[in-house]
Amino acid sequence: MKKTVKPAATPTTWDPEALYLKAQRYVQHMSDLDSDDWEYALWSGFSLEFLARAALANVSPTLLAETDKSWASLYHALGFNPIEERFTPKSIAVSEVFKRLMAILPDFTKEHEGFGILHTGRRNAELHSGEPGFDGIKSSVWQPRFYQTSEVLLLSIGMTLEDFFGEDEAKVAKQVIAAAVDDSAKAVKGEVEAHKKVWLAKSDKERAMLGAQAAVRATRQAGHRVECPACASHALVVGEPVSAPIQTLRDGEITEKQEHLPNHFECVACGLKIAGLSRLTVVGLGDRYKKTQIYDAAEYYAPQDDYMGYDEDNNEP
Repeated sequence: MKKTVKPAATPTTWDPEALYLKAQRYVQHMSDLDSDDWEYALWSGFSLEFLARAALANVSPTLLAETDKSWASLYHALGFNPIEERFTPKSIAVSEVFKRLMAILPDFTKEHEGFGILHTGRRNAELHSGEPGFDGIKSSVWQPRFYQTSEVLLLSIGMTLEDFFGEDEAKVAKQVIAAAVDDSAKAVKGEVEAHKKVWLAKSDKERAMLGAQAAVRATRQAGHRVECPACASHALVVGEPVSAPIQTLRDGEITEKQEHLPNHFECVACGLKIAGLSRLTVVGLGDRYKKTQIYDAAEYYAPQDDYMGYDEDNNEP
């Protein structure tokens, strides 16, 4: 049978590679922001939508075309030029994208679909209403699902976390994913409750004294200050750097900031100690934090003098 009408190449509107590149562009912009910033979460929502659209278009670009009122978008997605007046390609809603992916991709579960709809819904609330969609939402609440969902979508198009996020962020993503699926970490809740009971059994005077000591230590020792989940005293988490340090110069001082992923918590007030990102995540202490150091610019840029002494002057007059 002879085809008398031949389609052109898939238009950019529906092209899976173009959609993927846009998703990657957004995630690169996201990586330039602070991970605890609401804008960081906002751009992750942009990125997730276009990654999902790329994955669906990779099955077939026609799956993205809106067909409720007209078949022109479907016809366009097939590579043809519609004759409809004032034609504008129309895509399905992002919630429908996630529903179709759940039905098509074996590894894309109901949980991935639900997160995708929720996360992009918060983005829509941020953009189209007076509601601050991401304010007050800790990164440890949404990042594990974001990375898990992204990984499944990436695998469906033959890509990896490294391809999409880069080596450094992919390493963090894998740690966050592993922490989220570690069911044994949930036992830490029992440890928190046990320390809370012992803490509440102490007198008001003793709790006040221990809390004051903890506040002083949290101020003077290295680490990131947090609230203890057992006694609400000041405590510290420490971790490993997960990004290159960023330096800014202002008023003769250099401020250096570097993101860390926590791996250890200690409260000197009630004695609670928690080791491991997965256990910290369970009790709400798994968020990345910034370590900030300030240097005098003159001292920072001063050349190092490795020579500690001087030879005797043996020149005769």
